Amino acid sequence: MGSLGAIMKHPDDLYPLLKLKMAAKKAEKQIPPEPHWRFCYTMLHKVSRSFALVIQQLGTDLRNAVCIFYLVLRALDTVEDDTSIDTDVKVPILIAFHNHIYDRDWHFSCGTNNYKVLMDQFHHVSTAFLELGKGYQEAIEDITKRMGAGMAKFICKEVETIDDYDEYCHYVAGLVGLGLSKLFHASGSEDLAPDDLSNSMGLFLQKANIMRDYLEDINEIPKSRMFWPRQIWSKYVNKLEELKYPENSIKAVQCLNDMVTNALMHAEDSLKYMSALRDLAIFRFCAIPQIMAIGTIALCYNNIEVFRGVVKMRRGLTAKVIDRTKTMADVYGAFFDFACILESKVDKNDPNATKTLSRLQSIQKTCRESGLLSKRKSYIVNGNGYSSTMIFILIITFSILFAYLSANRQNI
Repeated sequence: MGSLGAIMKHPDDLYPLLKLKMAAKKAEKQIPPEPHWRFCYTMLHKVSRSFALVIQQLGTDLRNAVCIFYLVLRALDTVEDDTSIDTDVKVPILIAFHNHIYDRDWHFSCGTNNYKVLMDQFHHVSTAFLELGKGYQEAIEDITKRMGAGMAKFICKEVETIDDYDEYCHYVAGLVGLGLSKLFHASGSEDLAPDDLSNSMGLFLQKANIMRDYLEDINEIPKSRMFWPRQIWSKYVNKLEELKYPENSIKAVQCLNDMVTNALMHAEDSLKYMSALRDLAIFRFCAIPQIMAIGTIALCYNNIEVFRGVVKMRRGLTAKVIDRTKTMADVYGAFFDFACILESKVDKNDPNATKTLSRLQSIQKTCRESGLLSKRKSYIVNGNGYSSTMIFILIITFSILFAYLSANRQNI
């Protein structure tokens, strides 16, 4: 759960946090008994806890397909991410990965921690994959093949231009959007979404992650991973790693803001994609990560901490997003609120200020024109704080919760 300090500062996070914790417990109890499915869902919880919670609301067949789709691509990504694997070994594995998912005996030891377990016991994923419906299998195989080929291409190619950046993000994330749209369609729940909108859904998420993970990627051992396009960062420094040096703080933030401005171009496509969804579970499955993406982008903008350590949304706000995202009105509201936060952070002297503001105003205009902003509760832009009464209620709630947990431990 969130830290006590964060909850004291944001007391209305407490209820969503408690609901999130209960949902996590419930999800763990829903893990199927068959060994291969138990492995897959247990591993899903370990490599992506928030995604595992969102996926649980999908219907059984679609949930299983999305679970396996995620694990197959996570395994593929583990091969790509492992910088200790020689290129002449890595490239053939990436290219042939779509064939390995049909082989119950295939595995390849790489990665670390839970990712190594996933790779060592990949036969469980293959066994589960072979139990999916043919439509699901074909969609997963197609996307895995295209993604593996794209990853292999960029093993030997630097991200030089913005076009390269968009192409790389297409291979590692845009294709995920296309694949999910295919799975939704195969389930019979949705029409097949246009490829350009599906691609934008993936690119919006990926670009948020690439910005947030700058320091982790640049410090990767034994070799740095560099996904920021030279066309952007070369305007500010001579080498990408120079952005992390304190003496380059001003230029680093300006470069980051340039990256944010680039990512914002996908926001309106994402809104258009989500507005066409009919199935509530699929809608929530898509909407929650998109809100998290624009929230992360708002947090990163103009924030030097991206180059100093980990920058992420507080857990209480994440819980609130998961709890309150139920309709398109909630999505428009969240995008509008985060766009307002971003707008308030724009320095008029920033080299990209005009372009950034233009994109933010376009997002706000789209949200206003939906006519739905008045039909949701704003949970991003807070008021002037909370009264001592609220703090007192919070303390009492924590006391009751602590007493309850202590009693349970004694009974055990």
